[in-house]
Amino acid sequence: MKPQPSPPKLHSEIETVRLVWLAIFVSVFSFLYYNRHGDLLLYGDAVAHINIARRIFDSRTPGLLQLGTVWLPLPHLLILPFILSKQMWQSGSGGSIPSMAAFVFGVLGIFRLVRTTLPATAQEAGKSDVTVLVLPWVAAVLYAANPNLIYMQSTAMGESLYLAFFIWAVVYFAKFAQLGEDASRSLIKCGLCLAAACWIRYDGWFLSGVLVIAAVAILFIFGKPEVKQSRREKIIGGPLFAKFVLIAFAAPALWLAYNAAVYRNPLEFANGPYSAKAIEQKTATVNPARGNLWAASSYFLKAAELNLSESTWLQRLWLLLALVGILSAAFTGRGRIALLLWTPLPFYAFSIAYGSIPIFVPTWWPFSMYNVRYGLQLLPAFVVYAPVGISFILHSSVVQSAAKAASPATDWRRWTAIATFVAVLALGAAGDAAIWRADPICYREASVNSRGRVALDKQVARWINSLPPNSTLLMFLGEHVGALEQAGIPLRQTINEGNHRTWRQPVDPEGLWERALADPAAYADYAIAFEGDPVWKSATDRHLVALVEIHTTGQPPAAIFPTRSQPHQ
Repeated sequence: MKPQPSPPKLHSEIETVRLVWLAIFVSVFSFLYYNRHGDLLLYGDAVAHINIARRIFDSRTPGLLQLGTVWLPLPHLLILPFILSKQMWQSGSGGSIPSMAAFVFGVLGIFRLVRTTLPATAQEAGKSDVTVLVLPWVAAVLYAANPNLIYMQSTAMGESLYLAFFIWAVVYFAKFAQLGEDASRSLIKCGLCLAAACWIRYDGWFLSGVLVIAAVAILFIFGKPEVKQSRREKIIGGPLFAKFVLIAFAAPALWLAYNAAVYRNPLEFANGPYSAKAIEQKTATVNPARGNLWAASSYFLKAAELNLSESTWLQRLWLLLALVGILSAAFTGRGRIALLLWTPLPFYAFSIAYGSIPIFVPTWWPFSMYNVRYGLQLLPAFVVYAPVGISFILHSSVVQSAAKAASPATDWRRWTAIATFVAVLALGAAGDAAIWRADPICYREASVNSRGRVALDKQVARWINSLPPNSTLLMFLGEHVGALEQAGIPLRQTINEGNHRTWRQPVDPEGLWERALADPAAYADYAIAFEGDPVWKSATDRHLVALVEIHTTGQPPAAIFPTRSQPHQ
C-alpha cells in the first residue's frame, strides 16, 4: 500500500510559518549586529537583570531570595538557564535569548490579533479581502520592523518580553469575547498570559484589573445573540470565571505575600530603600509632569511617537491615523476589543504624574533622554490602529464614490486593498528610515546614559584582574556589578549586599555583609568602593589606604582598598 501524501497546509498555517521565519531572521540578524558592536549591555538595567539571575546560583548565599524585591521575578528566572555559561554571562547574550523569543511571539500575536478582531463586521461590509489578508500582515510587519523594538529585543531588557504576553492576553481575550466554542479555553489562556505579564512588569497588574472588568462587562452587561446565550450562562454559572479571576490576580497576590514574608512589608517594592520612590528622593530627580495628568499623558505619548519616527510630521501622522482607527473601531465595531492595547496610556499617565516614573524626551524640557523606552508599550496599539485608520479612510464613502465616478467598471475593492498595503508600508518605511538615520532613540538613550558607567566599570575591571587570583572582594554591587562581569570574576568571590538574611530588617547584625563591613580585614582581601556607598564608608571609617583611586568623568570616584597589610614584593 502506497503511503498517502500529507494533506496540504491551510493558507493561514502557511502564512504563520512565513511570518515566524521572517521574525526569526530579523531577531537573529539584529542580535548578531548589536552583539558584534558590544551594545547588548548599554542599559544598566540589562546588566542588573543578568546579574540578579546569576546570583541565584553564583553567590555566597545562593537561592531564590537573591531575586530581591523591586524587579518582578519572571525575566530573571527565564534568563537563568542561559547564563550558566560564563561567556554568555559576560557578553550579555544569555539575557537576550528570552527577549528574542518573545519578539517572535509578539510579531505572531499582532498578526493573530488583527486576524481575530477585524473580520466579523468587515465581512458584512464586503471588505474581507483587506481585513483578512492585508491588515494582519502590515500590522505584524510594522511591529517587527520597528528599530527601537529591534534593539530592545536583542538585550536583556523586559520590554519585548512584556509586550509578547500583553499582546497574547488581548488575543485570547478577543477570542473569548466572541463567545465561540473555545471561549472557555481562551479565557483561561488569557488568564495565564496575564499572570506571566504580572510577573514581568507592574503594567500587567493594571492590565489584569482592566481585563477582569471587561470580562464582567461582556458576561453580565452586554447582550449577546440567543445562539450564544447558553454558552454565556455556562461561563457565568460555572467555576470558569472564578478561575480566570484567580489566575489573573494570583501573581500580584504572590508577590505581595513574598514581600510581606521576606521583607516584613508587602509594599517593599514600592516604598522600600531600592524602590523607584526612594531612588527619586535620593537623587532629587526632576519630574516635569509631576501632579499634572495631562502633561504626564503628553510626555508618554511623545515618548511613544519618538519610538515610531524621528520626524515630527510623521509622528503627528501616526497619531492622527491611530485616532481615525480608534473612531472606526468605536463606530463600526472593527477591532473594538483591540482597544485594550491602549491600556498603557492611563497606567503610565498616573505613574508619571503621581508615582516616581519621570520621562524625559529630547524635544521637551529638560531636553534629555530618560525612560523614553516606555513609549514602546504603545507600539502594538499604533501598529494595529494606524493601518485600520488608513483602511477606513480609503473605504470611506467619499473616496469610494470618487473612485467609481472616475472608473465605474473597475473593481475598486481590490485596488483599495493594494492602496492600503502600499500606504501603510510607506508610512512604516518613512518612519523607520528616519530612525535608522539618527539611530533608534532607545539605543541613543542607553548609549548616552551609560558612557560614564561603562568607562568606570572597564577601568575597575582592569584593576580587579590585576589583583591576586581568588581574592575575596568586599563590594556593593549596586550600579557597578558590570565591573565584575567584565572581569569575569564569579559573584561568589565577593561579599555583597545580598549576603545577609533579608527578613531581618532594616539590617541583619549577624549577616555576612554587615559583619564584613564592620571588620573588612576579617572577611575580605580587598574592598572595592564607590564614593558614597557602604563599602566606601566602611573603608574611610577604618582609615584604610587606597591601593588606587579611579576617576571617570560624570561618575563618583572608585577606589580599591587592601584590607590587610600587603607583603613587600
